[in-house]
Amino acid sequence: MIPADEKLLGERAVWLESLGAERRLAGNTLEAYERDTRQFLQFLSGHVGGTVKIRDIEALRPADLRGFLAHRRKDGAGARTLGRHLAGLRSFLRHLERKGLVNAAGASAIRSPKQPKSLPKPLSGRQALSVVSRDTQMNEEPWIAARDAAVLSLLYGCGLRISEALGLPPEVFHAKATNLRVTGKGGKTRLVPLLPIVAEAVETYRKLCPYHLEAGAPLFRGARGGPLQPAIIQREMQKLRSALGLPDSATPHALRHSFATHLLGSGGDLRTIQELLGHASLSTTQIYTGVDSARLLDIYDRAHPRA
Repeated sequence: MIPADEKLLGERAVWLESLGAERRLAGNTLEAYERDTRQFLQFLSGHVGGTVKIRDIEALRPADLRGFLAHRRKDGAGARTLGRHLAGLRSFLRHLERKGLVNAAGASAIRSPKQPKSLPKPLSGRQALSVVSRDTQMNEEPWIAARDAAVLSLLYGCGLRISEALGLPPEVFHAKATNLRVTGKGGKTRLVPLLPIVAEAVETYRKLCPYHLEAGAPLFRGARGGPLQPAIIQREMQKLRSALGLPDSATPHALRHSFATHLLGSGGDLRTIQELLGHASLSTTQIYTGVDSARLLDIYDRAHPRA
């Protein structure tokens, strides 16, 4: 039983119904908001010493809401759950405010808990190599299969973003090239090593491509000769996922994550990897230490006899 009076419970029921009917929130979200507000009213009942009324909601201060979040954190709620708690309460309070029953300014004054960055999901070495192989490409047209393999090789072999790879002009792949000068976010340039196997994949594509690849123009072309669009590579990667039995997390960008994670796992230092990826801050690169640690723990859990 929820320790609140009939008027407040009635407004809560109207609010929940409106979320489903008007905003068409998913059933799981509605259940979560119902549970969140129920837990809040139970918490608030302890503060007011009895049944919660509209006037108790009107008297809420930011400190009361912070107290509830702290209470839930002690119970083990993580940042995402706390953020959802606050979002649900703000929505409920705004509903009451529209009815002229409360002032919801207090809830707006509270910052949402900082959400942890989710760890990138790299491919294994074997999976990455299967993806970049020309033999596994799904397009029957030889030059397009070679093109897709070359682009994916640049993502995994050089750690490029897909926009960086598709923006490269043909002249950067001259015969003596051992590095690529790449223009990344914010117009910043960096040098990345050009592995012979990646250069070979690009050269195979250039020999088979039916279009004239003039200097200064994008090297990679679509089927009709225009600049290759990222969506095409993403679509081809989707086909590869299905054909090779890869998880949904196997995207073109996952190849860049794989580049960084495999370098780190082989002894590469964070500063070097930061430069190769073109990260402005080392803290952005440090997320890969979490990936490597998680991978090692997973290997331990699966392989160690005492795990």
